[in-house]
Amino acid sequence: MSIDLNVMPKLGFGLMRLPEKDGVIDHEHVCRMVDKYMDAGMSYFDTAYVYHGGKSETAIRQALVKRYPRESFMLATKLPAWELHKYEDIERVFNEQLERTGAGYFDLYLLHSIEDGNNYDTYVKYDCFEWGLKKKEEGLIKHFGFSYHGSPELLTEILDKHPKVEFVQIQLNYLDRSNPVVRSQELYDILHERNIPIIVMEPVRGGMLANMGPEIEGKFKARQPEKSVASWALRFVGSLPGVMTILSGMSNEEQMTDNINTFKNFEPLAEDEFKIVDEVTAELLSMPQIGCTACKYCCDGCPMKISIPDVFRTINTLRRYPDDWRSKNFYNGLVQRSGRASDCVGCGQCERVCPQHLPIIQLMKEASEILD
Repeated sequence: MSIDLNVMPKLGFGLMRLPEKDGVIDHEHVCRMVDKYMDAGMSYFDTAYVYHGGKSETAIRQALVKRYPRESFMLATKLPAWELHKYEDIERVFNEQLERTGAGYFDLYLLHSIEDGNNYDTYVKYDCFEWGLKKKEEGLIKHFGFSYHGSPELLTEILDKHPKVEFVQIQLNYLDRSNPVVRSQELYDILHERNIPIIVMEPVRGGMLANMGPEIEGKFKARQPEKSVASWALRFVGSLPGVMTILSGMSNEEQMTDNINTFKNFEPLAEDEFKIVDEVTAELLSMPQIGCTACKYCCDGCPMKISIPDVFRTINTLRRYPDDWRSKNFYNGLVQRSGRASDCVGCGQCERVCPQHLPIIQLMKEASEILD
């Protein structure tokens, strides 16, 4: 069964950055966001076994599955390679996901974060591609694919070996088109040439493309003063043929409202707007910034409990606004509830799970010199 591009909502609700209160997911806030999203006629929810330390799948059961008819929404989740140590772990994780979500089945199911090396080798070792097809036959998965952070060469190899894959999820935004690590333009071209539906993650690059300096934001506002800066990033990706759904990890109702407005009244970028995006891309690439998307994969296993993305956020802000005292204030507040940059012991677990392949140990040393 192939995916009907016409029934997939263009805006997907990513459940990786749900609102929190006192360190736990804010259930009432999530319910309000789910209601607003569903009321707008949208219905695609994307979670994963590891999001929010395993609590995202449970949260969506409470906010969505228990409150709406099962046929009224589409739910996607993912199989994590790093949880697989023997073949039996596949069924254990999958059954746990069914129990956590209470969904009965998954509309889309993904092998999580395929990349060159360990993750891909694990999925091959345990024959996860064939396992996914068997789950489709059993009716527990409606559509099977994978999320991808690897090289274009490996992507081509996988698609050649596994032609029954129905969709691929990639990181795609205007800043990463020429990123030598992400190589998102090459990944997009491979998928588009093969007519494989594309789900986009990180369209706003973890919020980086929603908050920029006033000079850069002014370029967007001069052309479309009524539209948010974030909407330009979403419109860029939404203007590309072959893009099925664009995931946004919305954390509050304001972001939800803005994104819904972008897609309810969707306007593809005009030719002159693409040129503005190219100008902004060139300016952003000229700034020394740490390419962290705040996915927080690095946080769960950190033995020192350092909020690594927030450390990098502080450094990036200081580089952009060196005289702004609020960045140091933010960091001083941060270390009251998490570790300092200087607490890093260099164990490397963060680097093993980072989708952006950042040299986190070295970056933490540099951050410590500035902040501690």
